[in-house]
Amino acid sequence: MRTQNYFRYLAMPCIGLMLGLLSVMALPAGASAMDLHDAKASGMVGEKPDGYLGAVQGGAAVAGLVADINGKRRAHYQAIAAKNGTTLQAVEVLAGRTALEKTAPGQFIMTPSGQWVRK
Repeated sequence: MRTQNYFRYLAMPCIGLMLGLLSVMALPAGASAMDLHDAKASGMVGEKPDGYLGAVQGGAAVAGLVADINGKRRAHYQAIAAKNGTTLQAVEVLAGRTALEKTAPGQFIMTPSGQWVRK
């Protein structure tokens, strides 16, 4: 009985949260997805521990792409937080961890100390 309650009240919302976070990686669609892929592959943008993209190098186009993707991610994270009764910060941390793990070798990630490194 105790295990069932634990699963129902703690594990199930976590499963929903994880599924929502995985779906955020597919948020950029169409031309933006290709632009994001190219920007990551060329080392212009990287994933940060807070769940958002950061500009490693580049000009206004890269900054615009980062702002666009981060705005979509933030809106999605807020929806996940509201649905699961948790904070935006908790969702951002979990999304950041997931994004860093899913980043392909050779692409940039930001360390907790703020340094860009190739994974």
